[in-house]
Amino acid sequence: EYPFHRRVSGFTSSLRTSSAETFLPMSVGQANGLHRPHQKPAILRKISAAQQLSASEVITHLGQTVVLASGTLSVLLHCEAVGNPKPTISWAKNGEEVKYNDRLLLQPDDSLQILAPVEADVGFYACNASNALGSDSVSIAVTLAGKPLIKASRATVINTESPAVAVDIGSTVKTIEKANVTINCQVAGVPEAKVTWFKNKVKLSSAHHLHDGLLLIANVSLSDQGLYTCKAANLHGEVTESSQIMILEPPRSLPYLEELTAVLTSAGPSTHSVLTSPSGTKLTVSPGSSALIGCAVDGRPTPNITWLYSGEPLSLRHQLLAAGRILQILNVSDFSDGEFSCLAQNEAGSLTQTMSLAIQEYRWSVDKVTACSASCGHRGVQRPQLRCLLDGAEVNTSYCRETPKPALQPIACNRRDCPSRWMVTSWSPCTRSCGGGIQMRRVTCQRLTVKGSSVPMSNEACAQVSKRPVDTQSCNRQPCVEWVASSWGQCNGPCIGPRLAVQHRQIFCQTKDGTSVSSDQCSALPRPLVTQNCWTDVCGVHWRVSLWTVCTATCGNYGFQSRRVDCVHIRTNKPVMEHHCSWRPRPANWQRCNITPCENGT
Repeated sequence: EYPFHRRVSGFTSSLRTSSAETFLPMSVGQANGLHRPHQKPAILRKISAAQQLSASEVITHLGQTVVLASGTLSVLLHCEAVGNPKPTISWAKNGEEVKYNDRLLLQPDDSLQILAPVEADVGFYACNASNALGSDSVSIAVTLAGKPLIKASRATVINTESPAVAVDIGSTVKTIEKANVTINCQVAGVPEAKVTWFKNKVKLSSAHHLHDGLLLIANVSLSDQGLYTCKAANLHGEVTESSQIMILEPPRSLPYLEELTAVLTSAGPSTHSVLTSPSGTKLTVSPGSSALIGCAVDGRPTPNITWLYSGEPLSLRHQLLAAGRILQILNVSDFSDGEFSCLAQNEAGSLTQTMSLAIQEYRWSVDKVTACSASCGHRGVQRPQLRCLLDGAEVNTSYCRETPKPALQPIACNRRDCPSRWMVTSWSPCTRSCGGGIQMRRVTCQRLTVKGSSVPMSNEACAQVSKRPVDTQSCNRQPCVEWVASSWGQCNGPCIGPRLAVQHRQIFCQTKDGTSVSSDQCSALPRPLVTQNCWTDVCGVHWRVSLWTVCTATCGNYGFQSRRVDCVHIRTNKPVMEHHCSWRPRPANWQRCNITPCENGT
């Protein structure tokens, strides 16, 4: 297809990423009716020398290594693929889709042309062919002046199930233990580069299954975790790429949680604690108490913990402690009976542990009754006693206020005729309010029957049971007393306003015959005033004003007139100091007058 030209490139470097052709049942071609087999895409490998149309233009098939020289103006990467349906061709550089521009051109035959190649164009170019049945990919290395080139990936590969995983150098590998990990370090360069492997900057020996740029780490364990580096070197230089291997461990349950013990010590005696478990645990608590629920799990990396209540995210009042591994319920009464679960997740898997919460209920009990209200007669009853119980123990009745009370019925008791007994009426009012009087009441002997009627009995019938109560007694034996007041004293005080001076007198408690007694004996009587406001002659003052003087002008704006203002005694009409009248507004002693325009003289 192309004329022969001299060899430009060195050695083969290709990567096959799909299986060989696969044939499915025959189908009829829609265009010409011929029977054609369905076929996965397959890229044609032509392991032959690259061809040079001129000193500056290079054409090559896949499976080659192209070395850019200083005079290279064009590189054409040719890709042919077969398959049915016809495969779609796309190009990628170093694992990322090629962004076509005025230098990177996609030709009509799906070849990729690089015009005026520069150092930034160095890398691994992969031709990807795909149809509905599958895909195929082959790469070609483009290097500069023979310097080694490593095909690197920036992918993160997470393996949680497979016994083997293979990646390109540059990838981050997160895998479970006991898997076989293969790291491929595909190298291109002229002359051929030597590959050396390192772990955490320490050179690896050949005992690590090194072959053709492949590093096999069999049956990986935690000790294999680290940074693995591939170094490719030849006469023109050296390059390195590294992959990080991290060992994953799915979340697993632990039998204890040290942080829970520390938190519980400072939480107080009314706080309950429990650990969740894969099989489920149970915690029974009293209403209003608090609880600490622990999620004891471990894993690599450290699992993230999500708390759920009855399968839903927590929305009621709570706190998370110890990096989310402890759920603190401040008041369990905010929740009803239900299941708490902690979901522990990391890249290796997940684990759910549960705990069922049971809240004891306050309930009313009527297992006790009061003593009988009467020893005989027709009204004796016993009333059921309501008690508030929690787990069989009596608590304050306020805890049961949200619980409906049961219906209570009184119980009849001691319903029989009573023995004869003295009956008394209330005392009559005292005959005197003080100085000694008497009051009386009626005393009879009666018997109360079971039907509720009272039957009169002889005094002798009651005298056999108890002594007859008295029917007369003295009362109000305290002496008769009253308040006596002396005459009012002199009125004195400042003249701030009318009736603001004060005068005083003394009061005494004494009997009707004039004997003085303690004031406490008159405490039941209204107490007379000992101080009152009064009016003195000194306060009998007012402002006196004279007539206005003649205005100083007959017109214009400058006329004024004045008058005399004095504070004088009302009775003597003599002037006194002005401050005696200060409680009243002082009249003005001057004013403007004749404020009218003046007529101009002619």
